[in-house]
Amino acid sequence: MTRKDTIIALATPQGMGAIAVLRISGPQAIKTVSNNFRMASGQRLEEQSSHTVHLGYLIDGERVLDQALVTMFKGPQSYTGEDVVEISCHGSIYIQREILQLFISKGCSMAEPGEFTLRAFLNGKLDLSQAEAVADLISSESEASHKVAIQQMRGGISNDIKLLRSELLHFASLIELELDFAEEDVEFADRKSFEELISKIGNVLQQLIDSFAVGNVLKNGIPTAIVGEPNVGKSTLLNALLKEDRAIVSEIAGTTRDSIEDEMIIGGVSFRFIDTAGLRATEDVVESIGIKRTYEKISKASVVILLVQATDYLYKDSQVHSRFRELAKDYPDKSLMLVLNKSDELDVHQLNQIHNGLASEKDLNSVVISAKTGEGINELQHKLLEFIDKGILQNNETVVTNSRHYEALLKALDDINQVRKGLDSGLSGDLLAIDIRQALHHLGGITGEITTDDLLGNIFANFCIGK
Repeated sequence: MTRKDTIIALATPQGMGAIAVLRISGPQAIKTVSNNFRMASGQRLEEQSSHTVHLGYLIDGERVLDQALVTMFKGPQSYTGEDVVEISCHGSIYIQREILQLFISKGCSMAEPGEFTLRAFLNGKLDLSQAEAVADLISSESEASHKVAIQQMRGGISNDIKLLRSELLHFASLIELELDFAEEDVEFADRKSFEELISKIGNVLQQLIDSFAVGNVLKNGIPTAIVGEPNVGKSTLLNALLKEDRAIVSEIAGTTRDSIEDEMIIGGVSFRFIDTAGLRATEDVVESIGIKRTYEKISKASVVILLVQATDYLYKDSQVHSRFRELAKDYPDKSLMLVLNKSDELDVHQLNQIHNGLASEKDLNSVVISAKTGEGINELQHKLLEFIDKGILQNNETVVTNSRHYEALLKALDDINQVRKGLDSGLSGDLLAIDIRQALHHLGGITGEITTDDLLGNIFANFCIGK
């Protein structure tokens, strides 16, 4: 975790392109490039000012490898805190390989996954939660996940945790001081103020923990299961939402034997739609396996769309409501929506009947559509967005998206609750100090003030090489 050699890696995706960028960081970065770069101005790179870009030729002895732009950043004013050089060369795979081999032969080492960002963390340029946000930003595929990652990278959760930790550390030091004067029976930490602080910290931690439910789905996409009996139009609905023929559509009941998944962005949020096998009693072994998997997908989904034929709502409304209530009972933690399909097969009078019936059931989240013609699909998409609390993003509230942070917050809250119980029961300062130190430990683990090599290895192993 404390490598001090000079590292190199390709910072752009592998393969041929218009340009490629190679990144070099370490104590010999500028000198090594300077010795193998002939500037168009005739000057030497290492004599130039930091944060400057220079045109010239990369050379291996007398052999010219490429004409390139070289950008130089002198430490500590760089991404890693070390001397950094970025080479923008032509995107030929051959040129990329030759440049890499040149600098490896001159003493550079190939960077490990995430090593540039790891060095930024070790050199105090980023805290650990900000470093993790870099990986989230690279992998973001929607407006919402991008916004959350940007917020974290700019210190969203870090600032909250550092403030809480600072206030708790202040009182912890006073309690520790009391222990040094135990024989004099002196009380440095005002217990009433301490109770107010513990209550405040507990409330903030609970808010951060609660935000994970939204943050996790914004980051990873919202799994949405489309369920219902055979031939109600589940596959047609999936195709209508995705605007492509992703699933096979047939009049034959039981066509979908396995789940089919695909993603799309709605209002800046990624939804992962899952078309499932139709729910019915069957003796077909393969179809039975598909139905079993349907229930597995429902258990893992955040949103469940119960798709029924509109005529069933008209003439078999008790069965429809019974099916909906069963889902609500079996999966109380899911967001449920009743979608009435095949509105194109109804006349105006029947449609009015359905709309009037749904209007009287204000607690029923429902929409009428025709997956075949596309009627009502936009309304369905708007309804899906209503399940997501995007207000926390618009209000720039801190959102927890990282499961490691979430687990640390749960442990810290448990410690804070123990401190609160100790205060209520008049526990001695030395016992209070144990739980306070534990809370500080878990909070410090989020920002990286307390780390282990194993923890850092696990986190940065998931980064791409070159970042």
